[in-house]
Amino acid sequence: MLGAIDLGLIYGLMALGVYLTFRILDFPDLTVDGSFTTGAALTATHLAAGGNPVVATLLGFCGGLAAGAITGLLSTKGRIHPLLAGILTQIALYSINLRIMGKANVPLLRSKTLMTPLRSNGMLATWASIAIFAAMIVVFILVLDWFLSTDMGFGLWATGDNESMARANGINTDAMKIVGLSLSNGLVGLAGSLIAQYQGFADIGMGIGLIVAGLASVIIGTAILNSSLVVVATIAVVLGSLLYRVIIQVALMVGLDPNDMKLVSAVIVVLALLLPRWGVVSRMRARRRARGLPAEPDIIGPLEDRDQASGLVGPGA
Repeated sequence: MLGAIDLGLIYGLMALGVYLTFRILDFPDLTVDGSFTTGAALTATHLAAGGNPVVATLLGFCGGLAAGAITGLLSTKGRIHPLLAGILTQIALYSINLRIMGKANVPLLRSKTLMTPLRSNGMLATWASIAIFAAMIVVFILVLDWFLSTDMGFGLWATGDNESMARANGINTDAMKIVGLSLSNGLVGLAGSLIAQYQGFADIGMGIGLIVAGLASVIIGTAILNSSLVVVATIAVVLGSLLYRVIIQVALMVGLDPNDMKLVSAVIVVLALLLPRWGVVSRMRARRRARGLPAEPDIIGPLEDRDQASGLVGPGA
């Protein structure tokens, strides 16, 4: 179970990337399945050649950045539908990733990675590794929260909230989409890099269906902690990633076949989408009001609500 928490924290980076595009930018990006593997492939290839682990990890992040930028350019400059742009990039990345690795699987068991000190000291899947990965994800949450409170961050909010209005106010929405998609897939590529080092290999199929896991993390987390505060929302996304991985681990522990995990993932997403419609979340909020606690607003409300939540403008602005 501790290993599942480790993975949940690392995959939290991927979930933050999905949150950035689907929730903030309102862009249905399907590049994730490809950019995750790109990050893993670049890292594994560099490490297998005896490269520096830090440089290899940065390569994974940069590979994700490039993948996201390509999707953004296809959508904004090529005027291709966002869904199709993501699918086209994802398909192209499959062949590119094979070219990068040279084969379907690159083992890292004899290579020095960022996880080597933890693995050699028997600290993986322990409370020590959980503390290290938790500290890492906290840093990324704080950096992302800071970025979303900058002028560029609010440009992303505005583009996702109302693109026509944002453009009318002088915001370059095409640039915002490219930046948002690049950062999103950069986080996804970084997650792929760290997962490859954690598991000790990179595989061409390791990113297949990952967008479902990312969506499940976002949906589960924001259903539990529903707030207009960005810091709460980002924490909720990581919490959703943890719960998703724990659910998957429990499913394996009760005897389900590993081949059924994609089905389990789909069921988790369906339940996360249907529970609010069945009134479960509404009843939870009603109980909060009964205890005298304030009701929580939707995670993505009007842009002016986000400004107030960030303290940039007052209630009467």
